[in-house]
Amino acid sequence: MRIGVNLLNFGPGVSPDSLARWAQLAETLGYHFVMISDHVAMTPDVVARYPAPYYDPFVTLGWLARVTQRVELGTTVVILPYRHPLHTARLTANVDQLSGGRFIFGVGVGWAKQEFATLGVPFERRGAMSNDYLAAIKTAWTSDPASYNGPFVSFRDVHTGPRPVRSPHPPIWVGGASDAALRRAVRLGNAWHPIRVRLPWLRDTGLPRLREIADKEGRPEPALCPRIRLRITEAKLTDDQRIAGEGSLDQIRSDLEALAKLGASHVLLDTYTDDAEATRHHEAAWRMLVTLAERVVDLPKESLR
Repeated sequence: MRIGVNLLNFGPGVSPDSLARWAQLAETLGYHFVMISDHVAMTPDVVARYPAPYYDPFVTLGWLARVTQRVELGTTVVILPYRHPLHTARLTANVDQLSGGRFIFGVGVGWAKQEFATLGVPFERRGAMSNDYLAAIKTAWTSDPASYNGPFVSFRDVHTGPRPVRSPHPPIWVGGASDAALRRAVRLGNAWHPIRVRLPWLRDTGLPRLREIADKEGRPEPALCPRIRLRITEAKLTDDQRIAGEGSLDQIRSDLEALAKLGASHVLLDTYTDDAEATRHHEAAWRMLVTLAERVVDLPKESLR
């Protein structure tokens, strides 16, 4: 099982220096991949959860490709309806080329109604648009010139190079926990990327539903690649106080082992706890990553592979 780190690309403490330090620390500690999130218009509903400024994911990952060598670089998650799919296809293929084939494309449909309105994108159609856009992106990645005809976007004989390094395309991780999201993961993705999960729900509800949809569609079950919160506490937390990744080191170790047993191929650690003030200073998050690398991730090696 591969363990990754969610970088803070937003908030008053973000800077080119902090972004480089996040990525280089993760790589030095032996983490396998790093990811960053996506917003385009910093409307009040976005700022209430993710304070400004906000660094663009594609520009930032292209730059981080130059200051790292080994870690994979991904998005958690790009909001598909915000950009024309040909633009997204070109941006992602460029990042994959610049990083030597290290890009992971995490995608979602979005939640911020004011941001959708500001961008002139119909919020209520975001799921259908995402399905169409993702299919168009895959076409642009794998054909040159490319043609596509869908309900929301159509194009013909568009040259799409450079192509992604990975064949046939970078891994696609689909976020969300609704049936529509699970169908999207089965039909168009390589992995399901649920966020801030509780292990009993994942074991008893989420994964069985994913398998049921995959069987109904006659398709392989996508890989499990969750994003979990990382919050280390001195004392153990009760189950009703925590989600996966929170609690004592023993609890977090147990969570990672449980995810490995459930078949997770990747787990993304997110140190952000919705505290805007915490984005001013990143040292506490970095200390947690060091502690985990030294005392948890390296210990149960056989179960975490």
